[in-house]
Amino acid sequence: MFDGPNITGIAALIGDHARATMLTALVSGEALTATELSAEAGITKQTASGHLSKLCDAGLIEVEAQGRHRYFRLADQDVARLLENLMGIAERTGARRVRPGPKDPELRRARVCYDHLAGDLGVELFDSLVQRKLLKVTRAEETSEVAVTAKGKKFFGELGIEPATAPSSRRPLCKACLDWSVRRHHLAGTLGATLLDYCYEKKWASREQGTRIIKFTAAGERNFRSSLLG
Repeated sequence: MFDGPNITGIAALIGDHARATMLTALVSGEALTATELSAEAGITKQTASGHLSKLCDAGLIEVEAQGRHRYFRLADQDVARLLENLMGIAERTGARRVRPGPKDPELRRARVCYDHLAGDLGVELFDSLVQRKLLKVTRAEETSEVAVTAKGKKFFGELGIEPATAPSSRRPLCKACLDWSVRRHHLAGTLGATLLDYCYEKKWASREQGTRIIKFTAAGERNFRSSLLG
């Protein structure tokens, strides 16, 4: 008999359509209320509360009270990465939503994945950093370890980019995250989050309210390419 973690409970939780929809909404990195999540899933608030309680008990999401409201978010980056990978498998096997819309191309071009840049531009950024030897990727079996090189530390330092890892956090500085729409890697970890914040601070891009879409201005994309893609 197999002795190890039992994935059936987690799989059953994620496999429910309403819960999967609410979890997918939280991949944006935003904290949402039960009312907002019930609207995303097309269910009543009471039904959503029952689903959210199960997801909290399983450690997939966490809740924070602020005033009269309770806000839900993904428990950590590992959960976000799991969901992004599942979306990649769904895309590859043709299991798509029945309501594809005009925002699909925008989601594929640039979107937030938890707190870092994903989509075409996210993959371009990762590939460029690796090709210019600012990041080093070491592949071992089915995993990819990513590290900042000495050249990379100098490059980011000159831009004033100093990603900090919280002392109590187990989150790595760099992480390769498989992009569901491009099916190649983009950059996650604290460096990935810092680079996206850098784009916001420079006003190159902004988040479209209520979506995962990141919109770059024409000038912003030019600066993004010249500064970060080389």
